[in-house]
Amino acid sequence: MKNRPLRTSVIGSYPFPGWLEFAAQHLDQFGPDDISEAQEDAVVAAVRDQVAAGLDVITDGEVSRLDFNLSFYGYLRGIDLESAPPRRFGPPAHDQRGKHAITDTLTAPNGLGVVEEYERLVKVVDSLGLANPPALKASIPGPYTLSGRLLPNEQYADRWAITEALLALVSKELEDLVAAGCTEICVDEPSMSCYAWRGETERFVDIFNRTVKPIVGKARIDMHMCFGNFKARAVGKREPEAMFPDFLKLTVDEMHMEMTTLNFTALPLIKQVVDAGIDAAVGVIDVKSYHCESPEEVASRVRSCLEYAPADKLVFAPDCGLSQTARWASRKKLAALVEGCGIVRKELGLDG
Repeated sequence: MKNRPLRTSVIGSYPFPGWLEFAAQHLDQFGPDDISEAQEDAVVAAVRDQVAAGLDVITDGEVSRLDFNLSFYGYLRGIDLESAPPRRFGPPAHDQRGKHAITDTLTAPNGLGVVEEYERLVKVVDSLGLANPPALKASIPGPYTLSGRLLPNEQYADRWAITEALLALVSKELEDLVAAGCTEICVDEPSMSCYAWRGETERFVDIFNRTVKPIVGKARIDMHMCFGNFKARAVGKREPEAMFPDFLKLTVDEMHMEMTTLNFTALPLIKQVVDAGIDAAVGVIDVKSYHCESPEEVASRVRSCLEYAPADKLVFAPDCGLSQTARWASRKKLAALVEGCGIVRKELGLDG
């Protein structure tokens, strides 16, 4: 599946509009039709911002989800949705998120909700009547990442067992997405990159490849790897070298790597990625900083990437999803991303 050289994309999430943030905290005051309307309106806002930036690939911004993982837990049967975080006060960090007890066999009789998200995205984009609409991408957490906030019990002895139970549910959602017409899917597995340093990379590769096996050759498969971004905090050890060479065996068309927060010190790794026949998606926008990159800064970073990979194997995006970045800053950052790639594309004579 060939794409535009120096392709511009996003990971998945986008900031909530302020009114949606308020509504999400007061859902008991809204009826189901109110919530559905708010979700669609929020997708309209996210899509318009991404289209205005001029991105080659957009998502629905994941704005209909209340939380990256927790929105999916609402579709699961066999868990207790009530959870108390171990720490409520002090500096924001991952230990302010609760974990959920498993009470029965894990199932998802109505799917995980991503098909409905994709269909809503298609509806919104079609309504804009764009002459040259961007490519559409759906995103879904992989089973290992999705297992992270579920507590083992007698039936599921550890995180690996929980992951195996979720694997079939995620695979089914991937199949249903393809059946709904989705041609690009990002399987988010940041937990794998966060814990690659533990030396279990071969096991991660096996889990990922079994998850996506039903859709190989039927859609463009992306994988997002980062070191965490809850309230702009990383959770994992920032050691991208630990993922290689095993992660080169992933069955993916596009592998996204966080680079800006690493000051691009791991940039030579993208040569290994493209040499393995995988498109390298490079994070050139810092979602944890309120420094808004200029197009010239982005262009410089793109030129650095071209030292290791050809233009037709490179994709550029923010380091992670933008949900933890204010909307005004996200707009500026995405505009700079597109304009910076455009500068280099023009230098290379690729505009035609």
